[in-house]
Amino acid sequence: MSKKLTYGMVGGGKNSQIGIVHRKAINLHNNAELVCGAFSRDFKNTLITGKELKLEEKRLYRNYEEMAEEESKRPDKIDFVSIVTPNVSHYEIAKKFLESGINVMCEKPLTVTLDQANELSNIAKNNKLIFAVAYSYTGYSMVRFARDLVRSGKIGDIRFVNAQYISDWMAKVPFEGKIPRHEWRSDPKFSGLSNCVADIGVHVENLVSFITGLKIKSLCARMDKFIEKNKLDDNASILVNFDNGAEGIYWTSQIAIGHENNLNFGIYGTKGSIEWSQEQANYLKISTIDHPFLRLSRGSKEISEYIKQDYVTPGGHQEGYIEAFARIYEKFINAIIKRKKGEILTQEDLDFPTVEQGVIGMKFIEKCLESANKNCTWIEF
Repeated sequence: MSKKLTYGMVGGGKNSQIGIVHRKAINLHNNAELVCGAFSRDFKNTLITGKELKLEEKRLYRNYEEMAEEESKRPDKIDFVSIVTPNVSHYEIAKKFLESGINVMCEKPLTVTLDQANELSNIAKNNKLIFAVAYSYTGYSMVRFARDLVRSGKIGDIRFVNAQYISDWMAKVPFEGKIPRHEWRSDPKFSGLSNCVADIGVHVENLVSFITGLKIKSLCARMDKFIEKNKLDDNASILVNFDNGAEGIYWTSQIAIGHENNLNFGIYGTKGSIEWSQEQANYLKISTIDHPFLRLSRGSKEISEYIKQDYVTPGGHQEGYIEAFARIYEKFINAIIKRKKGEILTQEDLDFPTVEQGVIGMKFIEKCLESANKNCTWIEF
């Protein structure tokens, strides 16, 4: 099993935004090779992209259906597919590949309805396939260390969570008709029923869940449409009650001028707190009642060996988005390798965002919409 795995990609053609990020993340650990693709609904784009990526023309497909059917027949069929298309197509593409016996990594949000997400989860389970969702921010070393600290009881019982994912791209750019690769996000024909919450709000929900282990009990959401009144949300404020009695507030925005890509959290417990921001990803602020606050870096001796063993660069060097994304892919790929060997997967092997987290993300979107559409009433989760 020292041979690289092989994978294909649906979406991610020339001039796309996220496909190249996935490919770079996979390439970082050099344990999987791209061998095929249906990179665009425009076959000319697929051919151009495939040529640039030095792929065999016979493994460049006109659409995802052809790709799944032809690859499933090959003795050297791909080990997994990476789906990097707009939201509305995730369900049908993932379903086709799962039914063709191929493992899946899918961009978030998983689908556009909770029913679709549950169906995909069941298909993956019944076919004994590994299904991951690209919640990339849980790959950061200091996010994973924050989870360790919460589990160890360092900050005591959690009382309150303040988490944000705020950006300003919709405020700055008159994007309609200007930047086609962004336009689709606010169009329900491609995004589904939500833009902001579905695009970046799910990252907030997933990150908090990953670190704290808390489950949402109820929520109250206001979803705003500041830029395009007749399209989808571009800003949301969400109050949250958790199953342990803790409370929280999530702010997710695409119109917060002055913020480029600011994902951050503060988790406040009975003994202390933890704070982190993606824009200062190497550092974690830890405060306790009986000690002045500490600002730990990735190079600190306090970081556990379990975290350090995954470092691409030593502590002291900046860890970025690609490294975090690559960590998600590395764990996903290692799980596929272990499954191919016939070994039983442990919880440690599955320490990446699975389809179950994708299902919870869809439930989060639907409950936010339900609350917003009922004049911001509290909704049981």
